[in-house]
Amino acid sequence: MTIRTLVVDDDFRVSHIHSEYVGRVAGYEVVGEAATVEQALQAVRALHPDLLLLDIFLPDGSGLDVLRRLTGDEGGARPDALVITADRDIASVRTAMKLGAVGYIVKPFGSADLAERLTAYRELQHRVDALGRASETDQADVDALFSAARPPAVPRVPAKGHSAPTLALLHQALRGARGALSAAEAAELTGVSRATAQRYLSYLVREGLVRLELRYGATGRPEHRYRIVH
Repeated sequence: MTIRTLVVDDDFRVSHIHSEYVGRVAGYEVVGEAATVEQALQAVRALHPDLLLLDIFLPDGSGLDVLRRLTGDEGGARPDALVITADRDIASVRTAMKLGAVGYIVKPFGSADLAERLTAYRELQHRVDALGRASETDQADVDALFSAARPPAVPRVPAKGHSAPTLALLHQALRGARGALSAAEAAELTGVSRATAQRYLSYLVREGLVRLELRYGATGRPEHRYRIVH
C-alpha cells in the first residue's frame, strides 16, 4: 500500500522541502504540490490523494477552508489531512480537530518529527485494512487503532551524551522496519556509525521504547536485534 500525498503550502521552497521529507519515508509517494486553496481543491479532485500535508496560511484563504469545502464535496471521498503550520492559535487547533485532521505539527520541525507522524499514520492504515477483512471488532482492536495514530514519545531531552535528533532518527528507523534490526542494519539505514547506533539503541531499550531480542546461531555469541515496542 502506497499513501499518495499532496503537499499544500504557499511557499514553494517549503513545499519542496516537505515533499523531500515525505519521499524519504517508506510507503509514501508525493503526487503533487499546491500553493492556494483553489489549487488544493483542484488537485484533490484530479489526483485523488490519500493524505494532505496542509498549511493553514494560504494566499486565498485558510487550509481549514480546504477541509470545510472537501467535507461538503460530493465528488468523492475526502482525503485525510495532517496540518503543518506556524499557527499556534488554540482556535485553529480545535477547528482542525473538529474537521477531522489526523494531526497538527507546528513549524519549525525536522524531518524526524514528520517521519514519526507519517509512520504512525501508515501503521494506522495498515491496521484499519487488516480489521476491514474481519466481520466485527472488539475493544482491544479499537484501542490499538487509536494508539497507532499517536507516535510514542521519544525523550525530547535525552540523557547526557545523547542527541535528540539522532535518537528520533534511530527510533523512526525501527518504526519503519518490517522486523527487528541489528545495530549494523540500523546504522546503515540512518547513516550513523555502528557504535553510535548501538549506544542509542541500548538507550531506547532502557527507556522501554525498544525491545532487545537475541538471535542464536549455530555457534558463537547471540546476535542482538532491536524491535520497536508498539
